[in-house]
Amino acid sequence: MEKYIYDNSNGLWYELLGDYYLPCLFIPEEENHPIGIWGKKHQQYLKEYRPIFYNDLILSGKLYTYLADIDTQARNKLDLLVTQLAEKECISEYLKAQDQLSWVGAMNNVSFREE
Repeated sequence: MEKYIYDNSNGLWYELLGDYYLPCLFIPEEENHPIGIWGKKHQQYLKEYRPIFYNDLILSGKLYTYLADIDTQARNKLDLLVTQLAEKECISEYLKAQDQLSWVGAMNNVSFREE
């Protein structure tokens, strides 16, 4: 029996290990992106509620790119919401210049409310 075979129907190489042919799968190094808290939370969601989609992302090597994109989108949305709430509650640069401690407290209040 041959050590390696190629399957034209799915485009994968298979390696003979013992009596079985197993697919030769790998995750490319350049696809490994750092992910933050929102990407990790989404990864947990995918594992728990969308396992088929999660496995598809792993096998295609696109999981970390996908999670990094989700994390970036969530951070951008959070920044936008914090900015909008700060404007709505009249937390401005003028307050920051006049009373820094009040400004920090107000911004922390807005930030922690969103998480």
